Formats: sequence, C-alpha cells, structure tokens
Amino acid sequence: MQRIAEIFTMSKLFNPGVYFEIPVTNLERAEQFYTSVFGFKFEKASIHDNEMALFPLDENAPGISGALAKGEIYKPTKDGTLIYLKSKKIDETLKRVINSGGTILFPKTSNGEWGFVAEFEDSEGNRIGLLEALES
Repeated sequence: MQRIAEIFTMSKLFNPGVYFEIPVTNLERAEQFYTSVFGFKFEKASIHDNEMALFPLDENAPGISGALAKGEIYKPTKDGTLIYLKSKKIDETLKRVINSGGTILFPKTSNGEWGFVAEFEDSEGNRIGLLEALES
C-alpha cells in the first residue's frame, strides 16, 4: 500500500494521470500474458481485499505505473477506458501479443508527429493501446 501512496505523492507538479488498474479475472494468466509480451516483473499486493500485481515503477523515469487488479469490482472490457503502454517497436510487440494469445484490434497506424499507435485485446478481454514514439 505504501508503494501506491508513493506514486500519488512523487511530485507536486504532475500530469493528470497518476495510476491505472487493468481489470482481470485470472491474475496468474494476466501476469503471464504481460510478462511474455513486455517482459514485466510484477510485485504482488492485496489492497482493500483485491488481488493486485503491480507493474514496475521507476520513480526517476517519466510516466505512470499501475496494476493488474482482480476483485469483485473489476470487470475486464473492450468498451471502457483505454490506456496506452509504451512500445519500442510495435510490430514486435504485436507479434508477442499474438503468440501470447491476444488479438490485434487496431493495427499499427501512423499518428503523425507522435509516432505510431496500435491496440490489442489482452488475455482478459481488455482493450489496450500501444504507442511507439518517433526517434528524435
């Protein structure tokens, strides 16, 4: 729980997004999916009687972190909030999505000066976006 509090108090100046939770019905399956696609290592936690697998957090890096969340209030969906995860190479990430049992919902597409985007359905039925920034 202290780690969550640290996320919310890292800086007095901040962007609006500070933390996210991706709903899951099977925490182990979801952890395996995100580990095989992105190489993430998760830290387990229990918050308000909900099972959580916390995504990595580097307090010195920009951006936010969050958790895979399993509990009564968490319902995976493709119709809710869409979060974007960073990808160095979307084509390679999408291959790993497919190999890990996910589905491509929106193929790699140019987003002009921002780079490229894509969307996939994860192992739990959530729509997740990818962003590959252009090289500077």
